[in-house]
Amino acid sequence: MALSKETIGSRLVLVVQTGTDGDGKPILRSTSFSRVDTTALDENVHAVALAMAELQEHTLVAVRRVDDHKLSDV
Repeated sequence: MALSKETIGSRLVLVVQTGTDGDGKPILRSTSFSRVDTTALDENVHAVALAMAELQEHTLVAVRRVDDHKLSDV
């Protein structure tokens, strides 16, 4: 059975460190930005994330792009 995959949505997630807990482990928080253009290049999404991180009070730990796909029978 053949399948087709269609990207139907994308979002950008910034993960920042907001501090440390009692054991010295990092406390992480994430902020999501939905409605990212599904055709945007990863390099461009990453560049936007870095620019947005400059506006954050906390240290950027990770940049994630989450794509949603629709799978259909061909």
